Amino acid sequence: MSKEIKFSVSSLSESPAKTRIQTRGFNLTVDEPESLGGTNEAPNPVEYILAGYAGCINVVAHIIAEELDFFLENLQINIDGFLNPDRLFGKSLQERAGYKQIDVRLETTTEIDPELKKRWIDEISHRCPVNDNLTNQTPISFSIN
Repeated sequence: MSKEIKFSVSSLSESPAKTRIQTRGFNLTVDEPESLGGTNEAPNPVEYILAGYAGCINVVAHIIAEELDFFLENLQINIDGFLNPDRLFGKSLQERAGYKQIDVRLETTTEIDPELKKRWIDEISHRCPVNDNLTNQTPISFSIN
């Protein structure tokens, strides 16, 4: 039987494009670039998704490297996400609102045997919680007071 861990955030809207968020004593700001109606003071929500994804991959990649008995040096994670904002802005319902494609590129100075590299990447993709949430549908419920 496994334990569940609950993570939570609380936010307060400062403007239509800017939100202040608190989690575990940390304060975050979400904003949009000026071209999307914001003040460009912080990353936007979809950039935070990619940032969280990179952070999760980093943790999982190191855990698995240790399990596979190699030391991971100078890991760099580059992620590009591609989305069409037309649904967000109510211009078209042809494409989904979220990312259509996410490309992850890992770079390291560690020499890794090709078979081990494949096993390492496969394990990262199977065990990274953010990858799981991006790959699989997660039930979400909304409520309002």
